[in-house]
Amino acid sequence: MAKKKVLFHHDNAPAHSSAIAQEKLSELKFEILPHPPYSPDLAPSDFHVFPKLKTFLAGKRYQTNEEAMEAMNEYFGDLEESHFRVGVEKLEKRWTKCIELRGDYVEK
Repeated sequence: MAKKKVLFHHDNAPAHSSAIAQEKLSELKFEILPHPPYSPDLAPSDFHVFPKLKTFLAGKRYQTNEEAMEAMNEYFGDLEESHFRVGVEKLEKRWTKCIELRGDYVEK
C-alpha cells in the first residue's frame, strides 16, 4: 500500500524556520514546500480564510476573550470540509501562477 506524502506549507516566519521546528518536520518526514520571501499571495489565511472570517465578524463585539474564542470555534467548526479543500486548490493555482511569474506577486 502506497503511503500518502505530507506536504507542509509555511512561510518564512522565524518560528517556522527555527531549528526546533525544522527538526520536528524532518522527524515527521514532512516535505517542506519552498516559500518565496515576502509573498502574501501564497498565504491561504490572506486569500481564503480571512475574507470570510472578516464577514463573519463584521459588526460583532465580544465582552471577553472567552466569548471571542467561542465564536471562532463555532465559525471554524461549522465550515464544511469542502471549504478547506477549495483553499488548497486555490493555493495550488496561486503556486503555479507564482512560478510562472518567477516569484513576482500574483495579485498587484
